[in-house]
Amino acid sequence: MTILDDIVARTRARLGSELPPDRAAAELAARNRPPFAFTAAIRHDRINVIAEIKSASPSAGSIVENPDVEAIATTYKQGGAAAISIVTEPEFFRGSREWIARAAGQLPVLMKDFVIDESQLIRGIAAGASAILLLASLLDANHIRDFIRCLDAYSCNALVEVHDEAELDRAIRGGARIMGVNNRNLRDFSVDLAASERLAQQIPDGVIRVAESGIKTRGDIDRLRAAGFDAFLVGESLLRQDDRAAAVRQLVFGS
Repeated sequence: MTILDDIVARTRARLGSELPPDRAAAELAARNRPPFAFTAAIRHDRINVIAEIKSASPSAGSIVENPDVEAIATTYKQGGAAAISIVTEPEFFRGSREWIARAAGQLPVLMKDFVIDESQLIRGIAAGASAILLLASLLDANHIRDFIRCLDAYSCNALVEVHDEAELDRAIRGGARIMGVNNRNLRDFSVDLAASERLAQQIPDGVIRVAESGIKTRGDIDRLRAAGFDAFLVGESLLRQDDRAAAVRQLVFGS
């Protein structure tokens, strides 16, 4: 089994023990935030950095123990980030859905988890997410389409993530309007920025393009922007900085 298989198996087991999602809370949360705020935040003609908050990962181990989510989100906003990504998977990444509300007052929040069931979408929306990650590695085109339709009903965006041509095909057939290319292979966690450059040429016109993982410098962003990307998701390299606002500012403004 791969690490991804392990994560999905644990996610299924956890879902089996959770109570039904609170749809009324999701409807209330949707009414209390701007509709499709994530799209509005990352479609500007500028360097749109999606700055990530996570405690750990299978590849990096511990990154930030017990992160002060609100404080980190504030520094990201001060540095000029367009949006914030929160990794909520609790076992392998030591995240929590409760973190979303702590960051949502600063910028639109993308919830990153291993979504395999609609209940996860409803819980994420109720927690305050403006967008939710959908992994084409886990979902076929029909599931992607159904999950996007569910999110649309709550004016919440879907970021559909792909890593190779087969996943890209599923995302296209599923109707993805925001597509992320993960430079990290989730099966062995190797990283190669060339994955984004290769797949960018095959993403349909009109789709918002997000490059993810392995981005450390303004040079990396300039390289990926030249390949056609609109936004850039950066996590570990920011979290390990002493001055995170300055690190974001360097990526966004080059100074």
